[in-house]
Amino acid sequence: MALSKQFIKSKSAYKVTFSVPVELVSGATEVTVLGEFNGWDPLEATKLKKQKDGSYKGALELAGGREYQFRYLLDGEKWINDQGADKYVSAGVAAEENSVLILA
Repeated sequence: MALSKQFIKSKSAYKVTFSVPVELVSGATEVTVLGEFNGWDPLEATKLKKQKDGSYKGALELAGGREYQFRYLLDGEKWINDQGADKYVSAGVAAEENSVLILA
């Protein structure tokens, strides 16, 4: 997976592009990204768009100067992390971890 961060000077924010490669999608028909930026709320989750190669991609504008925990949810059932995350922290549930995005 690849996280792409682009600073938008006029807005003092970052455009963050989230990508999930086809090999990790595992045949899922819906991929969403949930995290601190949307309150971990499935109703507020950002749906990623399926690409021609079968991967999923989507973008959000996020404020800089902080860290955001997040994960991907496949078909509303299976959680996966971003292999390109800046770091990982305990999710507080069993041995699960959350991906962390650092926006300086």
